[in-house]
Amino acid sequence: MLQSGDSLFRKPPFRNYWISRILASTSFQMLSVAIGWQMYDLTHDPFSLGLVGLAQFIPMVLLTFVVGQVADRFDRRRIVFLCQIIEGLIAGLLLYGNIGGWLGREQILVAAAILGTCRAFEGPTSAALLPQLVHKNVLQQAISLATTAGQTSQILGPMIGGLLFSLGASYVYSASAIALIVGAILTFMIRPEHEFVRKSEPVSFRSVFLGLEFIYRHPIILGTISLDLFAVLLGGATALLPIYAQDILHTGPWGLGLMRTAPAVGALLVSLILAYYPLKNNIGLKLFGALAVFGLATMLFAISTNLIVSLFALLLIGGSDVISVVIRSSLVQLQTPDEMRGRVNAVNSLFIGTSNQLGEFESGTMAGLMGTVPAAFIGGVGTIIVAGLWMYLFPSLRRIRSLSES
Repeated sequence: MLQSGDSLFRKPPFRNYWISRILASTSFQMLSVAIGWQMYDLTHDPFSLGLVGLAQFIPMVLLTFVVGQVADRFDRRRIVFLCQIIEGLIAGLLLYGNIGGWLGREQILVAAAILGTCRAFEGPTSAALLPQLVHKNVLQQAISLATTAGQTSQILGPMIGGLLFSLGASYVYSASAIALIVGAILTFMIRPEHEFVRKSEPVSFRSVFLGLEFIYRHPIILGTISLDLFAVLLGGATALLPIYAQDILHTGPWGLGLMRTAPAVGALLVSLILAYYPLKNNIGLKLFGALAVFGLATMLFAISTNLIVSLFALLLIGGSDVISVVIRSSLVQLQTPDEMRGRVNAVNSLFIGTSNQLGEFESGTMAGLMGTVPAAFIGGVGTIIVAGLWMYLFPSLRRIRSLSES
């Protein structure tokens, strides 16, 4: 029997998980804003600013297979708790260094690298922990609500971080440290409904890469994860928003702020709807339909010269993307046995992170070669082509009628 979002919130394990996720994700967004601003204030060097992002991204790539092994061998709740505690301590050290006047370029880069390392462990482990907190019949709603937490953090984090930074960087660091410690306490209080039974397999070269082998041997998971990689890779038009704001829509910074917020708002609204009205029938076709809407909305945004139309297109991009995210996340979780979820989610997180980073690079490169509007439009067309091709290459994914089949 399906439960509503309210029913899930009445369960302490999920409620603690959800609140902790909002606190941790919002704090990370706030810290990213503060670290970036402070780095540029200290150095006035765009290259140093780029190094901050690189320092956060590299650990995710290097530690993917280590993260999976750890998440499948140790208590996932304690891993997430430890990561949040370390992140809170880093925020505290940034506060101490800022007050003491010794916070410089090198210290910020080290802090960014440690935060990136913690996030590399926390993200996949947290995703693997969620199915232990709810019954599989309500996993789709739980994922929708978890996605809501993530989207809320993407909206609130930069906003709160920017407001607090206007008062001083110390306000951001202190607020983040407190939020992370509270989130860690809530995580520690979680008591999973389904205990994770670890298999005592020895650590070997094969066990490290078993997640990749498992994905390759299961067409639905392979199709789901690779679909995210290539669809997002081609549909990364949001990386071009500054160009649209300045040269095409002529709105300036305020318009850029609205356009950056619009996809997250669309995703937040749709994820809330899915939490209370979950997708039930023709799941495979709805997945590809959402990707088609994503591609069409990207094409509309590409050719728009009106801010209202552009915001509408960006709302559709965010809303259709979250439908795809919820379906894909649910399929990955339900198709993967609990003892493999850490390794599979680690690979999935790597694909998602890589697609976002490479998607921005691809959009910028294409815009430089052929112009902004053609690059964004072709990206939308490419997403639709990928959706059609994946429907042909992975018929089992297309034919899924309900999540209960998985």
